[in-house]
Amino acid sequence: MSSEQPAQAKPSTSPNGNVVIRDVQDQPDFEPVIRPVVPQTVASAPSQSNVRHVTTGEASWYGPGFFGNRTANGEIFRPGTLTAAHRTLPFGTRVRVTNLRNGRITYVRINDRGPFVGNRVIDLAHGAAQKLGLISSGIAQVRLEVLQ
Repeated sequence: MSSEQPAQAKPSTSPNGNVVIRDVQDQPDFEPVIRPVVPQTVASAPSQSNVRHVTTGEASWYGPGFFGNRTANGEIFRPGTLTAAHRTLPFGTRVRVTNLRNGRITYVRINDRGPFVGNRVIDLAHGAAQKLGLISSGIAQVRLEVLQ
């Protein structure tokens, strides 16, 4: 059973004033076309085969006190960047960093030297540290995957 009403004849007036009965056809209901949202890929995530070296260790982060200063490769250090400092990796090296406590992953580019404290393996810029969820703790155990 349908709740739709059948088409009915409606009176109208002709140019000479006579009432004319004509049939009115039902118009189909407007139904919006629903299309799935397909996310645009900005850059594909590197596959496992692109990993050159894997290491684990302690990561720390740096940020607010250094904003506006130059990094070791000459860039100006800006808030929110996904960059990091490493003692030996060449500038421009891409590294996948995984927080081993919560599983969060981010990709960083090496543009600075450090860390120079204890046995830390990487010093993350504030933006990368936020993505990994280590701002409040200050340090975290991470896995570094050096990418080609």
